[in-house]
Amino acid sequence: MTKKKPVFTSNTDCPCQSGLLLAQCCQPFLDTHNPATAETAEQLMRSRYSAYVLKNQHYLLTTWHPQQRPAELDLEHSEHHWIGLKIKSCQQGQSHDIRGSVHFVARFKINGKAQRLEEQSLFEKINGQWFYVKAKLIE
Repeated sequence: MTKKKPVFTSNTDCPCQSGLLLAQCCQPFLDTHNPATAETAEQLMRSRYSAYVLKNQHYLLTTWHPQQRPAELDLEHSEHHWIGLKIKSCQQGQSHDIRGSVHFVARFKINGKAQRLEEQSLFEKINGQWFYVKAKLIE
């Protein structure tokens, strides 16, 4: 028996677990026609997590720092099933900053086995837009 893939609509809880509906949280950033711009590094972090859940490769690539951006992503064949995000702390990364970091724990399953990823992600603002730069894994 195969598990059904979760369906996300504008009226479902946002995958980033902010407590808001998808339409009120990450969906405006993920809109392919007229995306909103994240005001903080945390907003970008949350929207990128949601993009992983929703397999939105385009958004992930466009919000990756141009000097660090991979040529492509293949999320369609990923075995990761993202199940939770917890923001532990943020340093700088506010609308008036040009750099920031977000310490988070993301939970996921691969082949039904629960895993966790804890990292400190670094972000940089260029011309008013936040970009993901790199991450430091926390063991």
